[in-house]
Amino acid sequence: MSRYDPRPKLGAMQSLVIQPAMYTAMRSLLIGVHAMPLPTVLKSAKTIGRTFGGSKMNRQRVVRAIDRLAIAMPDLDRDHREELVLKSYEHLAMLAVELAVMPRYLTEDAWTDYVELGSLNEVIRPLIDDEPTLLLTGHCGNWETLGYTMALLGFRMHVLYRPLDLRPADAWLRQTRSRRGLELVDKFGAMHKLPELLAAGESVGVVADQNAGDRGLQVPFFGRLASSYKSIGLMAIKNRAKIIVGSARRLSTNPNEAVKLKYRIEIYDRINPEDWESQPDPLFYITARYRRAIEQSVLNAPEQYLWMHRIWKSRPRHERLDKPFPKNLREKLESLPWMTTQEVEAIVDRSDQDRAYMVEHNITHFQ
Repeated sequence: MSRYDPRPKLGAMQSLVIQPAMYTAMRSLLIGVHAMPLPTVLKSAKTIGRTFGGSKMNRQRVVRAIDRLAIAMPDLDRDHREELVLKSYEHLAMLAVELAVMPRYLTEDAWTDYVELGSLNEVIRPLIDDEPTLLLTGHCGNWETLGYTMALLGFRMHVLYRPLDLRPADAWLRQTRSRRGLELVDKFGAMHKLPELLAAGESVGVVADQNAGDRGLQVPFFGRLASSYKSIGLMAIKNRAKIIVGSARRLSTNPNEAVKLKYRIEIYDRINPEDWESQPDPLFYITARYRRAIEQSVLNAPEQYLWMHRIWKSRPRHERLDKPFPKNLREKLESLPWMTTQEVEAIVDRSDQDRAYMVEHNITHFQ
């Protein structure tokens, strides 16, 4: 266990009896999944996902996700937004199955049956040249497939990962992934490990759309400020690392096709050191640009994004303190080459609305 790992140490009963029994039950369930035809399992998972998503016990989460979609995609009517949220639950349940069976299907000999490669010209060169590279994605599509496929292509990948609480399952997952060249890096203590990897010219994969807390850098995401990781930009700047943003999108399959599971890897942006070095605030530029690329991946497959995540939970300091929109933040937004005056004004207006809402409801964070 890493010295940074906050998971509690296991007692003798947990270590010797309870966790091994839970792991045995999990592996038995996986054997059952492998024994059934994959289309049948995926169809069942899809049904379970929609059933749970639409259940009364989950209604509040669905309503909040619908509200998030109203901000991200205001042109959609409410029925369409609710359908997208339910499809997101279908996707999440299918994703759980796919992650479990992935080592069986994505092998050196058979992975091309299940994964289509978009244009990877922006990716291959820095990986071949052993240049420090950050491969970023969001909770859209199958983020494990992205790193897994890069590893199968022969590129050593280190992927940020939260260790499982079930320790035997955690060891099994690490073993199955590393067998294909995908090394899992503990989330706990990663900020000590990842810079070392980049300094050595390694490639690091990160799911980069989580809420980064009150100390995160606030940049636009679907026209609203979102707390985002500073560490990604700081590591890139320190190591002059290239940043590549992509996703693995699940494709619809033809009933007549033999393969019933297929993904397409698509690259949305490549950010080079030369791009940010001339910017007035390189860290803000990098963070805003990778968030923009993740936004584009979500727009390409909104039904495969996890809208149940609290992506706008942490609010900027000026909103929490009921202060006007900061002049320096407006200037940073205006300095982004892709931002229009209208878009900047829309973000400021949205921030003013959020500030007023928090004052009215006496809150400092959103659900």
